[in-house]
Amino acid sequence: MIELYTWATPNGWKASAALEEMGIAYNVHPIDINTNIQKEPDYLALNPNGRIPVIIDTDEDDFVVFESGAILIYLAEKSGKLLPTDKKGRSEVIQWLMFQMGGLGPMQGQAHVFYRYFPEKIPAAIERYQNETTRLYKVLDTRLADHEYLAGDFSIADIAHWSWARIHYWAGIKIDDMPHLRRWIDQLEVRPGLAKGAKVPHETNYRDDPELAQKMIKKTQNMVTR
Repeated sequence: MIELYTWATPNGWKASAALEEMGIAYNVHPIDINTNIQKEPDYLALNPNGRIPVIIDTDEDDFVVFESGAILIYLAEKSGKLLPTDKKGRSEVIQWLMFQMGGLGPMQGQAHVFYRYFPEKIPAAIERYQNETTRLYKVLDTRLADHEYLAGDFSIADIAHWSWARIHYWAGIKIDDMPHLRRWIDQLEVRPGLAKGAKVPHETNYRDDPELAQKMIKKTQNMVTR
């Protein structure tokens, strides 16, 4: 059994979506990051960096894994799914996973902060992170022009990127001129496992519910400025 400590964020969706796609049983422990509970000693004992998600594998003497990319690799190896076992295939998936971990996640995350949450609007910062995120999306669009998925068959690399790309609008980024990326997002969004994983620990509907979105923005602003 996997004990999953998570919240409704792109990095959190990576873990829950992977668990659903792989068919691994898990229990959910919501960690409301807006309350700063992830900075409490008990949680820091699991993840010294004070971030979500974290998993505990009770089948392996309560082995703890933090960092979303590491969690994806661990779960893939545990289940034997969504990560090839041959050297080249495995490397290709991990290359694209690292592209997300070192590129899209950090850049889009900062775009979210400066576009949505930061109390002071700093145009240069907003433009910087939106432009870099857009550039990374174009890399994905080019890749997906002649590949159904990022690395061979559907894999953890797709889960990692989808978790962020599905909310590109939250960073103020349009992808109308990226048809291959759009096709890929739409294709993944209807997968039952991903769809279910994106509702853990609760469903978000910010695009269709502006009032709810504003409440979330206000709560997150408090966390950003602490």
